[in-house]
Amino acid sequence: MFKNRTYRRQHKKKGLVSFDITVKETNLNIQAGTDLTDKAIKSVLTCRNFIETYIKINPQFATSLVPINEPGPAPQIIRDMIKAAKLANVGPMAAVAGAVAQHAAKSLLEYTREVVVENGGDIFVKSDSETIFSIYAENTPFSMTTGIKVEKRDEPYGMCTSSGTLGHSKSFGKADAATVLSDSCILADATATRLCNMVQKAGDIKKAIDAGIAIPGIQGIVIIKGKNIGLWGDLKLVKVSAQ
Repeated sequence: MFKNRTYRRQHKKKGLVSFDITVKETNLNIQAGTDLTDKAIKSVLTCRNFIETYIKINPQFATSLVPINEPGPAPQIIRDMIKAAKLANVGPMAAVAGAVAQHAAKSLLEYTREVVVENGGDIFVKSDSETIFSIYAENTPFSMTTGIKVEKRDEPYGMCTSSGTLGHSKSFGKADAATVLSDSCILADATATRLCNMVQKAGDIKKAIDAGIAIPGIQGIVIIKGKNIGLWGDLKLVKVSAQ
C-alpha cells in the first residue's frame, strides 16, 4: 500500500467526520456523518471473511489473471467481483479493493446520509456535493497539482486508480495513473487495472481509453503517462493546491 497518504487530505468533505480503520492488510479512510469505526470494522471483517473463505475453497479466485466462470452459491461480494472482472477482462482480485470499499460503504449508509470510503486509492462516494479528487502520480507534472472534478450525483459512484509505477498492487503496465469513474466502484477498480496494464508508453493512452469506453458502465477515464494525459467522460480536470 502507499506509504505516503497525503492524498487522503485532498478529498475531505466539509461537515463529515474522517477516521481510519485497519483490519489485517485492509486500511480504509472513511468520511461519514459520525464516527462509525466499530460498524466499519465489523463490515470489513465480514467482507474479508467471505473473500478468504472463498479462496480456500476456490484458490484460482486469488491467482487467476483472467476472468473465471460464474460461481455457484457464493456471497454477493464474490459474485460482484467475478462479474466486474469479466466485463473488464481481468482476474477477479483486480477488483478486491473497490469491492471492499463499496460493500463497507453501503453497510454504513444505514447510519449516515453521506459516506466516502477510500481503500488504497479506490474510492466509493455518496455525497450531496461535488467532489474533487487530487491526482497522485509521483514524478509527473500533474501530481497533487491537478484534480478530477465530479459534479454532485444522486447515486453513489466509484473513482478508482491503478498505477504501474506506484503502490503494491500487481500491474503489467507502466501508466503513472489510470483513473476510472463508474456507478460501480468494483467495476471501476477492475477497469482501472485493465487500462493501466495496456499502457507501456504515452502512445498507448488513446487505445486504453478506447478500450475503457467500450466497457458497459464506465463513465469517465483519466490516464497519465509522464507529461502526457488523456481524458474522457463525465468529469473534468481542475487545478488544486497542496494542503
